[in-house]
Amino acid sequence: MSAELWADMAPNLLPAFWMTIKLTVASAIGSMILGTILTAMRVSPVAILRTIATIYIDITRNTPLTLIVLFASLGLYVNLNVTLAPEGPSFTSQNNFRLAVLAFVIYTSSFVAESLRSGINTVPFGQAEAARSLGLSFMQNFRHIIFPQALRGAIVPLGNTLIALTKNTTIASVIGVAEASLLMKSSVESHADQVFVIFGVIALGFIILTLPTGLIFGAAAQRLKVKR
Repeated sequence: MSAELWADMAPNLLPAFWMTIKLTVASAIGSMILGTILTAMRVSPVAILRTIATIYIDITRNTPLTLIVLFASLGLYVNLNVTLAPEGPSFTSQNNFRLAVLAFVIYTSSFVAESLRSGINTVPFGQAEAARSLGLSFMQNFRHIIFPQALRGAIVPLGNTLIALTKNTTIASVIGVAEASLLMKSSVESHADQVFVIFGVIALGFIILTLPTGLIFGAAAQRLKVKR
């Protein structure tokens, strides 16, 4: 890496990856909340709720994330004038960030729901039947019996979803969010003769973010797995 390239990239590396981390954390929290709701709807005894959740999951899982991000920006903000940030000097950056988070939540929540549903399949059917025989409502059964065990059984799929979300945050650059991939694009434009070095630096940053995630979730799955 040349001194000129390093001088251009070094001051922006930490802010860019910090933005990637913020996108990942905010989107992960929102996706977990919405994904849990979708999971409850998917296994609900109410047919219309199951249908709505199934249609939502099938559509979002099979729609390119780029289209969802562009819809959030061009559809909600440009055409419908939906704003998610207060007016001010940093309005554009804050609004784009929140629109990107919204898009990631819409997309990733469907994968969270499928991961949790796979965890539900590991819960013995007799436990839910026993809970119903004791008079527990569906929500009580789901909250106290099914979901805690499903969460433990879905740790590895959820970890994979989080890793995918971290990498998917690069798409936020299409609406101007200043995360790592936008830094990579601007660096390539200024130093086209050092493309491989730039790619290597950004790839290393993502490896540093995602590798520990996989190790932590793998260890948690071993420790918290349901004993049979």
